[in-house]
Amino acid sequence: MSENNLNGNRAFLDSFEDGLRDIANGKMVIVVDDEDRENEGDLVQASVFITPESVNFMAAHGRGMICACLTDERCRALNLRQQVAENTAKLGTAFTESVDYLYGTTTGISAFDRAKTIHALIDPSTKPSDLGRPGHIHPLRAHPGGVLARPGQTEATVDLARLAGLIPSGVLCEVMGDDGKMLRGNELRAYADKHGLKIISVEQIAIHRAQNEIFMEERVRVPFPNKFGRFTLAHFVDSIKGDDHLAIIKEPLDLTKPVLVRAHSECLTGDVFGSGRCDCGAQLEAALRRMEDEGSGVLVYLRQEGRGIGLAAKLQAYKLQDNGLDTVEANLKLGFKADLRGYAACAQILKLLGVKQVRLITNNPAKLDDLRKYGMEIVERVPALSEPTNANRKYLAAKRDKLGHLIELK
Repeated sequence: MSENNLNGNRAFLDSFEDGLRDIANGKMVIVVDDEDRENEGDLVQASVFITPESVNFMAAHGRGMICACLTDERCRALNLRQQVAENTAKLGTAFTESVDYLYGTTTGISAFDRAKTIHALIDPSTKPSDLGRPGHIHPLRAHPGGVLARPGQTEATVDLARLAGLIPSGVLCEVMGDDGKMLRGNELRAYADKHGLKIISVEQIAIHRAQNEIFMEERVRVPFPNKFGRFTLAHFVDSIKGDDHLAIIKEPLDLTKPVLVRAHSECLTGDVFGSGRCDCGAQLEAALRRMEDEGSGVLVYLRQEGRGIGLAAKLQAYKLQDNGLDTVEANLKLGFKADLRGYAACAQILKLLGVKQVRLITNNPAKLDDLRKYGMEIVERVPALSEPTNANRKYLAAKRDKLGHLIELK
């Protein structure tokens, strides 16, 4: 499956491999973020290849702010302080104080001067005192975890340079049209074709990293007898986000055959307290019971409470549901997506356990798609069974009708 096909209706994207190749060869690419984020395209070029001509192209044809994306380590080395004491920007964009290189430049604004400043920012011999503040280049501090920790163009720019084997720094500039509005979709594709540029997404970079890097670490494995039988409990930590996840393993696993797997997202109210508002606890128990009956399987317990919005927000969503909204409408009313969950961590845990082929217990087609894009081979969907109740029937109907879950309600 090509990565283009993994981006929904964003058919205007090029392949990640083509975009990375252009970055490595010194060309610009356009990087777009999520449609539910800024939904904008940025011109991006690795800092090591920046010239006065490329700065001028960004200024003339990008029209946005020209920013130099740097690692946290590099910002510290240059004593680039945060631009404001308290960052209240909507997306937390980490601007530092602006700078000009003080040697061999004039006012700092020309394309020549800005290119020289960008090269000074990545030159290991540059000292903090070599930079005038404020200036005409706007450094951005990338999150150390890159796009896997923060899905922004700042992190995408640094990740691209690093993945291309270059100094981990790049320059970005937002793309605006002649009318001053941001170019998106087909208009952005036409712009890219006009200038011979590839378009890739932050998501494609994240998928590539999750497929090719190991960020999950197993910390401990212990015997775990429970009311269903004798299992093994393994603790995993996401080294980028710091999240804890668990794998409940019914051994032995025959890794020459497809393994029965349940990717179960944490639901404290349902899994622990037996809430009747959802079917999570029932699905959890049914999955473990089936693994015991079959004598093998893995349940990956993912710490993404409330479809990723967290426990406190989930309780707020409950309150909205009591006032007439369904589970999807409540999430949207609170400012969240209908479902914020992701399964990169699950795919990595399964790979660390040696699982290659999966019989996945789920009613959620999006879960199948997400695990596949992170490299898992799903050979069978096994329905997740639970008995509807009067208390959760509306919840199940919303999952079926609005999230596409494969649920039969009688």
